Amino acid sequence: MFSRTGVRIRNAVHYFVRNISAGTTGGVVVPTEVASSRLLFDKTYVNGEWVSAKNGAIFEVTNPANNKVIGSVPDMNAEDTENAVQVAYKTFYTWRETTAKERCNILRKWFNLIIENQHVLGMILTAENGKPLAEGIGEVGYAASFVEWFSEEGRRVYGDILQSPAKSKKLMTFKQPVGVAGLITPWNFPSAMLTRKACPAIAAGCTVVVKPAEDTPYSALALCQLAEEAGLPKGVLNVVTCSRQNAAEVGRVLCESPFVAKISFTGSTTTGKLLLRQAASTVKRVSMELGGNAPFIVFDSADVDQAVTGTMVSKFRCSGQTCVCANRIFVQESVHDAYVKRLTEVMESQLKVGNGFDEGITQGPLINAKAVEKVHAMVTDARNLGATVVMGGNPHALGGTFYEPTLLTGINKDMKVSQEEIFGPVAAIYKFKTEEEVISVANSSKSGLAGYFYSRDIAQIWRVAEKLEVGMVGVNEGLMSTVEAPFGGIKESGLGREGSYQGIDEFIETKYVCLGGML
Repeated sequence: MFSRTGVRIRNAVHYFVRNISAGTTGGVVVPTEVASSRLLFDKTYVNGEWVSAKNGAIFEVTNPANNKVIGSVPDMNAEDTENAVQVAYKTFYTWRETTAKERCNILRKWFNLIIENQHVLGMILTAENGKPLAEGIGEVGYAASFVEWFSEEGRRVYGDILQSPAKSKKLMTFKQPVGVAGLITPWNFPSAMLTRKACPAIAAGCTVVVKPAEDTPYSALALCQLAEEAGLPKGVLNVVTCSRQNAAEVGRVLCESPFVAKISFTGSTTTGKLLLRQAASTVKRVSMELGGNAPFIVFDSADVDQAVTGTMVSKFRCSGQTCVCANRIFVQESVHDAYVKRLTEVMESQLKVGNGFDEGITQGPLINAKAVEKVHAMVTDARNLGATVVMGGNPHALGGTFYEPTLLTGINKDMKVSQEEIFGPVAAIYKFKTEEEVISVANSSKSGLAGYFYSRDIAQIWRVAEKLEVGMVGVNEGLMSTVEAPFGGIKESGLGREGSYQGIDEFIETKYVCLGGML
């Protein structure tokens, strides 16, 4: 683990070895390749250099599985952020002059380097996020897919020749990069959300300033090193790390700076609304992927075993901490008992809680103590209002930020689990009678990110897919995220789309050109 100048980053190595290798709940030692990795940094990345905050401030990053300190990174403030923005703004005027082929060749090299280092990147991700190592490695592969995709899509940004109403005029449109993009990424997918935002921007000819979540900065910094090795010029990709205390001022600079043309944010709806208000001061282009409250519907025509399999994938990935997790599980009354019985059996046999580095673990910790408090308060509220706790329902015996995989039945609309995003390993089951009833309840949420349903009635499949008020629908499928498809929501779940061929459009302006005197 070295900086660009070859100076050993002893602080991060020391913490990584001492606290992760010796601190796993199951006693599994983390491979030494992580501790000696050149991809772990205690500086942040601006203008192609590994730098500290101007005032020297730092903040610590902990492993949520044991609350041990991994190391520290710069705690940058508004002044540091303004500097990073100026770097990106200056670089934009040279980067936009490169050809699409040049930009996409660099992205392709970056993709290859990520794949070559996938295992180590996955271990870094698991250390700071807590998800099981298999999921961490899988996320890195998912992150790499966006680098590969936009290395190809960047060469497919086309203008148009338009039919003119006058013989003396020729009409056309150009597609041009918007400018500097401010990207604010979440902790639950620290690698994938960075590449899903940064790669279309870079492919389009934009430069970027990234603010990673304070819980998971190391994944972002590791990707910067590989981008540099791929040949990405200085100033194109810049990262501003900061603590929770400085997050508001850093976000405000990105949103209000006249030198930033675009904001892309993934996170809570509350924070998204604040950023929208701030970005309005300079009329920025904005894309937002905000909170969800996903309905998961099991109709009586469904294959119950298939529905349970889909529930497990949708609900318990990342310990229930994803924006597209099944949040409200509706089961038609004729199959309700069979579904609950089967889901209980599968949860008991397949879900194993522990440190993400330990073998066989499928459920890591929640991200911090506040997350545990929130989830337990929601479970307690449901229990007090009449829900039945079929299994789980308490903080895990492992202590810390672990929570028992929980199954609740008898849920109604008055409970918090119906009204809010749970963001934890809690399956809340509702019983319903008719299709009309469940569609009405499913659409009653202010959120509209993802929805799922299981049915073998083709007419019903068509009706329900059209009627669900969400941006994405999984039909007989619990895992639908893929680079080829557009990701995004409606209502208060966000604006714009990421991934697919639409993803690059978020970073492009259309310019109309009229050529006169052409006779």
